[in-house]
Amino acid sequence: MSTLVLLKLLTIFIIVAIGWIVGRLKWLGSADPARTLANAAYYIFVPALLFRTTARIDFKSMPWDTLVAIFVPMLAMQLAVYAWQRRGIAHGSLPPAGPSVRAITAVFGNSVQVGIPMAAALFGETGLAIHLAIVSLHALVLLSLATTLVELDIARHGHADTHLAATLLMTARNTLVHPVVLPVLAGMAWNALGLPLPAIADEILQTLGQAVVPLCLVLIGMSLAYYGVQGAAKVAVGLSVLKLLVLPALVLGVAHWGFRLNGVPLAVVVMMAALPIGSNALIFAQRYHALEAETTAATVFSTLAFVLTAPLWLMVLHALV
Repeated sequence: MSTLVLLKLLTIFIIVAIGWIVGRLKWLGSADPARTLANAAYYIFVPALLFRTTARIDFKSMPWDTLVAIFVPMLAMQLAVYAWQRRGIAHGSLPPAGPSVRAITAVFGNSVQVGIPMAAALFGETGLAIHLAIVSLHALVLLSLATTLVELDIARHGHADTHLAATLLMTARNTLVHPVVLPVLAGMAWNALGLPLPAIADEILQTLGQAVVPLCLVLIGMSLAYYGVQGAAKVAVGLSVLKLLVLPALVLGVAHWGFRLNGVPLAVVVMMAALPIGSNALIFAQRYHALEAETTAATVFSTLAFVLTAPLWLMVLHALV
């Protein structure tokens, strides 16, 4: 693994540790400031980032074959984990949002803080361009599916006697009017009109979007301090294994033998899938007040373990190519 990637990982750990210290010392109060920070991220900073990203995507130049090769197995695994975990709702061991939280945690990678320097260091400009194309759709695709699934479960659980049509209508409304989906749809609409963003609007959105990364890392540390990992370690390790080992293996098989990817495109999609769990999974868990402790622990565990699993996948790719 390159020095640049290790430096980024060290930076992440230090910022998370700062958040943990802030949480332990109650510098932001003794109530639950972590949830307040999560709400700020979810309602202000993440929407700005998503709108600006989708409004600026050049869809004509996207490597669609590569994108399909990675998102098909990612979505398949997300749906598989969700279906597997839905039994917990019926048994009463999981809240309605639990399956969707675990599903997004098992597939959503740290594609920016760790992924961008990794792609730049390992694959150069060619690989970085492919990685950035994946990043531009990463949150849009995975979070939109997770939002739809969680809103459907919440609607079904909260209105057990409601007819199916009413449940679907409620789910559609709550999914569309949502701090993740709505800015994405608005950004895509702006993109379709072919209008450039006004300079002042672009500057505002860029400034707000830049706050997402440090805020989310501090939030992880604070969540560790407030929720701890007691009782969550076993599930967190399991989610880390799914993210670091199972998902990249699935992407490798589908992309290489299913879509015939080779060389740099194959290496980029596999290493993208092999990234540790991204902080958006915790923001999602905070949004729905579900499984925050295990999602926090899984994010930290997977980031630590990535130091060992990344070289493993690089060796597999080297042997294959």
